[in-house]
Amino acid sequence: MRKAISYIKQSLTAYYPETEVSGFVRIIIEYLTGKPYSLALMEDAGLSEDDCRALDAIIARLKQYEPIQYITGETEFFGLPFFVDKNVLIPRPETEELVELILNENSTGNLRVLDIGTGSGAIAVALAKHMKNADISAWDFSEEVLKVATQNAERNKQYISFRKVDVLSAYPIDNKFDIIVSNPPYILEEEKAVMDKNVLDYEPHSALFVPNDKALLFYERIADIALELLLPEGKLYFEINQAKGHETVEMLEAKGFGNVALFCDLSGNDRMVRAEIRR
Repeated sequence: MRKAISYIKQSLTAYYPETEVSGFVRIIIEYLTGKPYSLALMEDAGLSEDDCRALDAIIARLKQYEPIQYITGETEFFGLPFFVDKNVLIPRPETEELVELILNENSTGNLRVLDIGTGSGAIAVALAKHMKNADISAWDFSEEVLKVATQNAERNKQYISFRKVDVLSAYPIDNKFDIIVSNPPYILEEEKAVMDKNVLDYEPHSALFVPNDKALLFYERIADIALELLLPEGKLYFEINQAKGHETVEMLEAKGFGNVALFCDLSGNDRMVRAEIRR
C-alpha cells in the first residue's frame, strides 16, 4: 500500500499542489480498497493486479485534470454521500452554507420546499434529511440530471418529488410553497478565461454559464416564479455570483420582495440572498 501511495504522489506532484495530491491519495486508496484510509494503511496488504490497472487509469485521467469526483463517481455534501457524473455539477462547500442558512431560518416542521435546478439533488436531499416532515419538490430541465438526483434521493432514503421543468419556458402552477431555493447558472461567459481547467473542461456548461449581458437571467425568472408560487410570508433563497450581490438584491426589491438580505460565505464573498414574499 505504501508503494501505491508513493506512486500516486510521484505521478501527480508535477500536476497538482501537494495538499491536493494528499487528498487524492486518501480518496484513491479508499476507492480501490473499499476501506477507510487508516484501516487500509494499517493492513498494508498492497493492491491486486486489477487494482493496479485501475490505479493507472485513475492517474491518467487526473493528469488530464478530470475531477476526482467524476472518476470515482462519489462526493460528499452536508455529510451525505452523493453520486455524480458528467451530467451534474460537483456540489460546492458554498452551497452547504446555503443549506445551513435555510435550516437555521426555518426550524418549524411541515414546510413545502421547491428546489429549482436541482442538479445532483444535493440541496433537496440535504433539506429533506434535516427538515422536520418537509414536503420537498425539485425541478430540472434534463432527464439525465433527474436520473442522478433520483438516485441520490434513494441512496439517502429521502422521498423527493422530481419534475422535468425548464424554468425559461412554461412551468407547473399546481402547487404552492413555503420556500423556493435555487443555485442557478451564474458564471459569466467572460469569466471562462480565469476558470480552472478541471471545471471548464468537464463540468456541464449549461449549469454554469450565462451570457455576459444577461447575468441575472435565471434570477429574474425564478423571482417571477416565486411571486406566483410562494405562500404568504414564503421565502426565496439564492446562491449568487459574488460580483452580483447588490444587483440581485436591488432586482428582488424592485419586484416587490421584502426583508431582502445578502449573506457572505466563509471566505467573505457575497454568496447568498434571502427574500420574503409580501402579501
